Amino acid sequence: MVCIDLVYFNAGGGHRAAALALDGAIRERQLAREVRLVNLADVLDPQSTFEKIVGIKAEDLYNKRLASGWTIGLSQELKLLHGAIRLAHEAMRRRLGAHWRRTRPDVVVSLIPNFNRALHDGLASACPEVPFVTVMTDMADHPPHFWIEPGIRQHLVCGTPKALAQARAAGCDESLLHLVSGMMLRPEFHRPLTSDRGIERTKLGLPADGQIGLVLFGGAGARVMESIAERLPRMPLIVMCGHNADLARRIAARKCAAPRAIIGFTTEVQRYMGLADFFIGKPGPGSLSEAVQCGLPVITTRNAFTLPQERYNTDWVLENRLGLVLKDFRSIGPAVEQLAASMPAFRAAVAGMRNRALYDVVDLIARLLVQPDAGQHSSSCEPTRPAVMDLTA
Repeated sequence: MVCIDLVYFNAGGGHRAAALALDGAIRERQLAREVRLVNLADVLDPQSTFEKIVGIKAEDLYNKRLASGWTIGLSQELKLLHGAIRLAHEAMRRRLGAHWRRTRPDVVVSLIPNFNRALHDGLASACPEVPFVTVMTDMADHPPHFWIEPGIRQHLVCGTPKALAQARAAGCDESLLHLVSGMMLRPEFHRPLTSDRGIERTKLGLPADGQIGLVLFGGAGARVMESIAERLPRMPLIVMCGHNADLARRIAARKCAAPRAIIGFTTEVQRYMGLADFFIGKPGPGSLSEAVQCGLPVITTRNAFTLPQERYNTDWVLENRLGLVLKDFRSIGPAVEQLAASMPAFRAAVAGMRNRALYDVVDLIARLLVQPDAGQHSSSCEPTRPAVMDLTA
């Protein structure tokens, strides 16, 4: 029986979303008898010691900070986290080793940063023959010791040429580097919409024709969404508030000249993106990639509050001419006008992006199940770098 472990945690939501997407694609391909979603927190802290001491799970505390916008200083806090991880490395290695000696996976896929050396060493101590794969769910690394860990046998999946260049500069083994065509998206984002767009818009109380924006700030929403809605009084909007019911009520209570479709938590993000014409949101790698996959030019921000690992994402938007990057959303009104004036060019750039990363990764896992060292003998993606496996070809 083939067993594949997908390691994630709930901090930020994107890691769990990537795990669920990969789980769905592996099951679609019938690649394994068992796919196990492994929350690292459950393995390392099964007694929930942190929650008992502090009164809240570490993941939930982080997510509350994201929803509230309290993100200044995270670069400095990350250094403290890395110091704590180094001090706890041996204890984590032993606990992870015991976990994998008991569960015996055939492939382990990490979808999280910061802990990959501990994950690798724990697996190597228990099952040295089992391939260890890290799929970066960010568009670029935030070194050191974030995603890329030189000196370990880590198959590293890079979603952008930037990430691949960082891995090379860090001295990673070329035979273990794999370039894919973007961030992994859930299987439904690779399927065409079949419903009538005008009818679906009308059902939501929105105009069947004309420009409609979609506002999305992750599953917990964000306070800034209220300001965005207030500053776009004449623009029809789909406002996706996630689990934040209070935010949804406050936005719904505001009177404005244009209709608003207020959406709570849903797994049908693709459906709502398919009804919109452009995206407004934070520069998260998942939401930006989903929007582009659905044909939406984007408006996002970069400033002191931007998460350090997400700052390159705004460069990606500008380099590929996929939308606009603002200092903050106080200028969202003029930005929407600017986007509308150049909409054909932005749409053409968005349409030129082709993302099959999810299935690129599934193909890699399939090869590793048959031949654990498959990456060492892969074909060239660049004549000067013959060892790298280019899965976008």
